[in-house]
Amino acid sequence: MSKRIALVTGGIGGIGSSICKQLSADGFTVVANYIAPEEAKAQAWLAAERAAGKDVHIALGDVSNFESCVAMVAKIKAEVGPVSVLINNAGITKDGMFKKMSLDNWSNVINVNLNSVFNVTKQVVDDMLAAGWGRIVNMSSVNGQKGQFGQANYAAAKAGMHGFTKSLAQETASKGITVNTISPGYIGTEMVMAIKQEVRDQIIATIPVGRLGKPEEIAKLVSYLVSDDASFITGSNVSINGGLHMF
Repeated sequence: MSKRIALVTGGIGGIGSSICKQLSADGFTVVANYIAPEEAKAQAWLAAERAAGKDVHIALGDVSNFESCVAMVAKIKAEVGPVSVLINNAGITKDGMFKKMSLDNWSNVINVNLNSVFNVTKQVVDDMLAAGWGRIVNMSSVNGQKGQFGQANYAAAKAGMHGFTKSLAQETASKGITVNTISPGYIGTEMVMAIKQEVRDQIIATIPVGRLGKPEEIAKLVSYLVSDDASFITGSNVSINGGLHMF
């Protein structure tokens, strides 16, 4: 049997890169999506991962643009093969109080964080249905569950993922496809670690386990959800936030 192919959007970022490395270690052929401004970073990432013996590829595509996603996945299918595992991980923030939030900052976040889930999933789900097997994991956020001051756009997008997940899970469950959401809390990515120490300490003080999460912990959860062992889990949202939000 040929290796299954996993596509990770936002695949060269902190959490995305960890997911790619884990899925490669699990035996998948991994395709990391990136955007044009990341070209040099993506090429360097690819060279490093291949030098380490990983079976990885990169795919240029703007996940907020439907036609770009059509072209990206068609190229992946032609050059690598049909996608069996999709991790909708790409995301941005443009924070600000709603009173001052511009239409552009609202629309950009909704397009990248939520509309992208439609744009990319639409390109791969038919092949999963035809194969009778597939895994879709949508990376949401604790703030999509509890909301967050200054993040009306981000929280709305991340909350929207849950409704999408539950609906698509019902439509595809009988076809061997699972669809789940992961909601991380504060994770120690480069972006978070760049925050001033005193601010990070304030954040950590709100987390019951007393630390930030690790990107590798998110990747391990993804690894389980896309495995055959997790075939009875679909339509679920898995919180991984150190106890920051419990319900």
